[in-house]
Amino acid sequence: MPDFEPAVRQALGPAHGAVPVPVPVFDDETPAVANLDPGLLAALRRAAADAAHDGVAFVVNGGWRSPEYQEQLLHDAVAKYGSAREAARWVATPATSAHVRGDAVDVGPADARAWLAEHGARYGLCQIYRNEPWHYELRPEAVGGGRPPLYPDPTHDPRMRR
Repeated sequence: MPDFEPAVRQALGPAHGAVPVPVPVFDDETPAVANLDPGLLAALRRAAADAAHDGVAFVVNGGWRSPEYQEQLLHDAVAKYGSAREAARWVATPATSAHVRGDAVDVGPADARAWLAEHGARYGLCQIYRNEPWHYELRPEAVGGGRPPLYPDPTHDPRMRR
């Protein structure tokens, strides 16, 4: 199956939340970062600053997305995976996507994800889906209580049943 991602980036571009090249978490110009929920962005930046002391650099591979971009990603996932049911394991609808609300960020590279897996809860940053180790959301209750259990994938997340 063809890879539609470059066409999506070209058609909608960064103004809709596309991140053609990973960007630093301190980038205030890229909408995918600048339009994140302020609490999530602040926690992410605190974690990134502390991780830098350990020699780990964070980048944002995805963050806030427009509903139009999310719809295109979903359409492309259906084409890639062959059905809406299978695509739902990887891409939410615009109505249910935490990315559209600015409540989710996709972090890289692998060492940053490993650092967040170990330390993220103390900032309220939690991996939500077992199949998406890059996807983090803010869960303030994790600061004192630890991260919540992982959903196997988004189809198990009750928020996706709107």
